[in-house]
Amino acid sequence: MKTFDYDFRYIQAGLEVLSDYLLSDEVFWPLSVRSPVGEPDYPQLTLGGLLLSHARLEAYQKSHDQTVQLDQLNSKLDLVRSKWRVAWETKAVHSFSVRLRMWRDFIEDYKSSPQENTDRYPYEVRLRAMLSLLNSESRGKNRAEVDLLSALDAYLKTILVVNSFVWEPGVQNGFPANVYWYLYGYLPTTVR
Repeated sequence: MKTFDYDFRYIQAGLEVLSDYLLSDEVFWPLSVRSPVGEPDYPQLTLGGLLLSHARLEAYQKSHDQTVQLDQLNSKLDLVRSKWRVAWETKAVHSFSVRLRMWRDFIEDYKSSPQENTDRYPYEVRLRAMLSLLNSESRGKNRAEVDLLSALDAYLKTILVVNSFVWEPGVQNGFPANVYWYLYGYLPTTVR
């Protein structure tokens, strides 16, 4: 289970290398940060991961100190975003393409072997959440790919078993069901 500290450290470490990352052609960038004790290792820095961690940070119930920390982090993030706006949008477009392929591959894996892939959904659905966040950053420059995402969503809506929120309850308020509907359910073990 991830915590405020986990997501905060990820973004903080990402900010240290963010300008180099944004100016590179890479979607995945190494980070040298250790995760809090008892929490998963950090993934590489990606714009989608950064945006998702930020959305999670905003969602947590925060102490006064954490609110102050988040405000400072937001100021730094906004500064980089505005200074490197074109690079940020370019990275968002490229990252959207990569994450869409990964999400499509998961859906295809599920279609071909539902029993072997249904338990991966709570983890893999982070890709779908990243796609929403990346799309808003790319200012609609992914039209054909957004159409593919819509087709994948249409399929997912026909099979998703609506249920409870798939991630830890502490971030649920930041991901309302009317927007992030795919975070409220699970995949059946057989395809209908």
